[in-house]
Amino acid sequence: MTHNTNSSIVRSNPPELGTPPGYSQIVDVTANRIIFISGQTALDRDGNLVGKSDFAAQAAQVFRNLASALEARGCNASNLVKMTVFLTDMNNLSSYREARNQFFASVTPRAAPAVTLIEVSRLYGPDFLIEIEAIAAA
Repeated sequence: MTHNTNSSIVRSNPPELGTPPGYSQIVDVTANRIIFISGQTALDRDGNLVGKSDFAAQAAQVFRNLASALEARGCNASNLVKMTVFLTDMNNLSSYREARNQFFASVTPRAAPAVTLIEVSRLYGPDFLIEIEAIAAA
């Protein structure tokens, strides 16, 4: 059950832990660089909120921002080894998963970092519905 996206990142799901949908139980990294990406929200390049009260639009923008951050360091979704996802309403879980799956479908083979998903009462801006911070390895 080991999945290699490149020689420095090994993702696995031991049978004792089960195979989760869309993420890995364990990510083993040997890398020259570790990239820490601050929490990304649904702000566009001009600092405007994308998708007020629209979770799907916000999630899409968050993943666009994450892709831009990775590209700025010469990386892509396959370099992600850990994500922490903050949702203000767990009822948006299926919409989050749709956006996540579309994002990771952008690389072959499909990446599946370790993920922690947390429901929070609010984020730093009252209109934000999702925030994702990430760690990548290259």
